[in-house]
Amino acid sequence: MTGSSRKGRIFAEESSTNGQRFGKLKKEKDDFDGYNSDNNPRKNSPLDPQMVVDNSPYDSDLSPVSKSPWSSHMNEESSIFNDEPLVGSLVREEGHIYSLATTKDLLYTGSDSKNIRVWKNQKEFAGFKSNSGLVKAIVIAGDKIITGHQDGRIRVWKVSTKNETLHKRVATLPTLKNFIKCSMKPSNYIEVKRHRQVLWIKHYDAISCLGLTEDHSLIYSASWDKTFKVWKASNFKCLESVTAHDDAVNALVVGFDGLVFTGSADGTVKIWRREVQGKRTKHLLSQTLLKQECAVTSLVINEEGTFLYCGSSDGFINFWIRETNLEHCGVLRGHKLAVLCLTTAGNLVFSGSADMGICVWKRSTLNNEHTCVSVLSGHTGPVKCLAVEKDCDAMCNERRWILYSGSLDKSVKVWKVSENALTGHNNHQAPRLSLDSYTRELPKVASLRKMGSRRY
Repeated sequence: MTGSSRKGRIFAEESSTNGQRFGKLKKEKDDFDGYNSDNNPRKNSPLDPQMVVDNSPYDSDLSPVSKSPWSSHMNEESSIFNDEPLVGSLVREEGHIYSLATTKDLLYTGSDSKNIRVWKNQKEFAGFKSNSGLVKAIVIAGDKIITGHQDGRIRVWKVSTKNETLHKRVATLPTLKNFIKCSMKPSNYIEVKRHRQVLWIKHYDAISCLGLTEDHSLIYSASWDKTFKVWKASNFKCLESVTAHDDAVNALVVGFDGLVFTGSADGTVKIWRREVQGKRTKHLLSQTLLKQECAVTSLVINEEGTFLYCGSSDGFINFWIRETNLEHCGVLRGHKLAVLCLTTAGNLVFSGSADMGICVWKRSTLNNEHTCVSVLSGHTGPVKCLAVEKDCDAMCNERRWILYSGSLDKSVKVWKVSENALTGHNNHQAPRLSLDSYTRELPKVASLRKMGSRRY
């Protein structure tokens, strides 16, 4: 009885140190959506609360997803022999596109409507919703789909084994169990602002990007709260939180040799070396690779792990080569405004920008020089995200890729780009405008005003 009385006193006495901690816990617990997609737990649900899902079969004709928030516009006349790279558009009326991910023959798209859509052969295949902030990042880890959100939380989904159009949410990070356990110890709270303390396992600002180790054993999340966190994929436990920069972390990529690269609004790119210490990880700052005035907006490493590319808010792309100990090899200049996203395929580098264009860069295998061989135009808003996959319909001796581009114009465009055919600037180059005339031609999209900030 003494223990029970003491326990009650801990939660009741706001004047005590522990009471203040648990008072904070109670407030955050009310805000914490835990295992449910809303703020009210289903106390009498017969199902595992982490696995609540509508088990009715997916019917694209009856699904509310199909009631025209998206419409697919395909270029029926295009073929693999056509020089026109744009082969289709997925146009939505729900919101701006912030994230893309591909796996096998599926495309996942995230937006500020809180919906994640699944596409197959440019047709709607499935859809699921998270009652949270906009979907800032999507990564695929085997049979798991991991999404990062504006509300600072990470959600993990699995495809139903009985119906591949159904996606079940299996976890929200941090998990409720870890959240409560961590809350019991006052030393687990850190001060993030004056008179505001949060648990170190929780992001208190938007997730900007996600990353995975090659074996999918670790999940990385970077945030505008200046930190990146490391999560164990098997039990979703937070292993480490690293205060990495002096401003928002806009980009993170997991690289070679146990290295992690982060880029920030503070204008720096940093290299972190991962060490395993028992059941936890320890990331040590190895090197500051870049210091500049403008914000770092995006990072990517090519599939072979030989080149690192960094996009910035000034429209430039810096790159480094691994074989010469990450020596700086040059700057690619092709955009008028901020580079918002990067991806690579073979010897090609794709860069999407606030200038609404996508530059296609081809790297020479002889001297590592990069040439802008094409500029893909068609979007009427900033290009926010890119994803690429190999074109399975390409001929045996052809290196051809399918590129997906998501934009704040609320559309996803699908391009076919052949590496063999790209030999120089072609007819798809966008007209180059002066900054003054360009500003006049930008669409009046409210989200464009946010591009003035250093957070991306």
